[in-house]
Amino acid sequence: MAAADGIEHMAATPHSNDRYFYDREYLSNLLQELQRRIGDRPKLSLGCDFHLSFENMQSALQDPTRYRIGNGRYLLVEFSNFSIPAQVDEWFTKMCQAGTTPIITHPERNPILQESPQRVLQWIELGCTVQVTGSIFTGSWGARARQVAEWLLQRKGVHFLATDAHDTERRPPVLSAARRALAKQFGEPTAHALVEANPQAVMNDTPLPTA
Repeated sequence: MAAADGIEHMAATPHSNDRYFYDREYLSNLLQELQRRIGDRPKLSLGCDFHLSFENMQSALQDPTRYRIGNGRYLLVEFSNFSIPAQVDEWFTKMCQAGTTPIITHPERNPILQESPQRVLQWIELGCTVQVTGSIFTGSWGARARQVAEWLLQRKGVHFLATDAHDTERRPPVLSAARRALAKQFGEPTAHALVEANPQAVMNDTPLPTA
């Protein structure tokens, strides 16, 4: 389904939280088997949906490579809907200083950050990047999430548009319709940066061309 939609490279991002233990070696073997079954397209890389719990944050400080996308510097991080860790600014600073670039996932859907989206801009100043969910722009997730995503985009506070795919029906691995909607509202250069150029830099482990 992703390949039919034009997606050429996907990051598989199993969770690391109090419900799912993140075993990098085991997951790497699973991903290799999945790649073997589907063929060359889309290409798959292993990442992690890294939940910002105290235990996870300490673990990542000790070994950030365990959770990053591929063998690169980028790390997907997700906030709880119920609290923001008090030490998160310090943690972001330490991670960036140590060579890890956090990618904050779907802040537009987080009820806490919906009320204080300026915090996301502050984290960008610390060295973080931001990813929003494509289906925000095709009618999913409600008006408030779209308003926050647009607010961030207007302030150069978004670096990636992602499927956040979980299945083939409710949250499918498709991005083309969201890309068209983004291009119509914010222009083709923005759509290209968020869907092609910046994600390609993550997969190649290079600095973002459009920060």
